[in-house]
Amino acid sequence: MKQQLRLLPLLALVLLFLAACGGAAAPVAEAPAAPVAEVDLSALPVNISVDEAYALSSNPDVYMLDVREQEEFDEKHIPDINLLPMSTLQSRVDEIPTDKTVVVTCRSGNRSDQVTQWLRANGFDNVHNMTGGINDWEAAGFPVTR
Repeated sequence: MKQQLRLLPLLALVLLFLAACGGAAAPVAEAPAAPVAEVDLSALPVNISVDEAYALSSNPDVYMLDVREQEEFDEKHIPDINLLPMSTLQSRVDEIPTDKTVVVTCRSGNRSDQVTQWLRANGFDNVHNMTGGINDWEAAGFPVTR
């Protein structure tokens, strides 16, 4: 009986540890809705981060543009983004609004950089490249549509 009494504190400690470990899993937090960015859109640098793009994405004065091909877009894309594949850009350039700030994205930031430079060389001065593309967007925990 004495031996059982000595084990009682140890047993209580083990039970307390098991109870703490066996609790319900913490819910997975979703990315918060993108706030409407209160930013001087005319002062944006040419290259912006995914954090900056996310903050701008719900601003009605910002046009989000994905320049990947349809198959890539169908795999995953930023919600409510506009698709205009790089391969069709020259014939469809008139679809890009000139009265909004344009944020261009792709898979990793390479094609979107090329498109941004081409658009700027062709009269669009309100175009910005989202560096890192959807790869960095998703890695940052921002929402994607599949």
